[in-house]
Amino acid sequence: MRTEVWENAPELDAYRDEPIQMRSGAVGKEGLLHLEFEKRGERSILSRLRRRTPYFAHKALYFDEGMPNLPCVFLITTTGCVLQGDRLHLEVKVGPEACAHLTTQSGTQIHTMNSNYAAQSQTITMSENSYLEYLPEPMFPHSNAKFLSDTIIKTAPGCTVLYSEILMSGRKHYAGGERFQFKLFSSKIRVEDHNGVELVTEKYIVEPENDDLRRVGKMGEFDVFGNVYLLTPPEHAGSILKSLDAGFDLKEGIAWGTSDLPNKAGLLFKVLGHESGPVARKVREFWTVVRRAVKDRPVPDVPLWR
Repeated sequence: MRTEVWENAPELDAYRDEPIQMRSGAVGKEGLLHLEFEKRGERSILSRLRRRTPYFAHKALYFDEGMPNLPCVFLITTTGCVLQGDRLHLEVKVGPEACAHLTTQSGTQIHTMNSNYAAQSQTITMSENSYLEYLPEPMFPHSNAKFLSDTIIKTAPGCTVLYSEILMSGRKHYAGGERFQFKLFSSKIRVEDHNGVELVTEKYIVEPENDDLRRVGKMGEFDVFGNVYLLTPPEHAGSILKSLDAGFDLKEGIAWGTSDLPNKAGLLFKVLGHESGPVARKVREFWTVVRRAVKDRPVPDVPLWR
């Protein structure tokens, strides 16, 4: 478990006071979820699962008609939201030729805090010719919340990873509007090749009290930020990039664009919007193009409950 990612993060230095209720990282507040996927016969399986409260996962389901061999796993926090003092560790390994789809049971609510912070480390390790879609629901940082996320993705020859983060400005329709009232949101994504050589590192820190997020070059008029990484061989990345455009849709209130990542690691897709729905639909469009290009398979229909 990579506890050093928050122990050494300077942006958290102002928030290291301990909660009066239960100390940070105590039993019940340091969650672990370890998932391993392997190819068995014609389909992939969730071959290993370790979990520790408050992290949890359902067994793998096979409901994706576009890829019936694809195990789909929902990640769950049993507390219903992320609380102050929570420390969450996610470890995912995808074996050779295996595939998997990860998502969350709902949007991640990062609860109001009066002390300390919450943090998560995520380590994704791919194998040769493996395939992973990790598309969680949006994150909603409540007022006064402080949250750090540190993600390492270890790639391998021929592998593909589609990884997304969607950050909301807060509970914008709660109590008359709660936009950008959180204290801190810090996210770091590092991509390495199979030899541990750094390919890409991106870190963004959002501190609404210390920055005017409404100015041009920041969030401007938008309330939702989608950040999507596609790590895939150059032949896939090149064909996908040619099929995409950049745009600004005034009617939908959304802007988007795609660019190459350094070191031929893949593509970076970013989208801004007023509401989560149009942003999620634009991410889904990108996902559709990716799966068709890499796997020659369609994405499933939008669930009826959406």
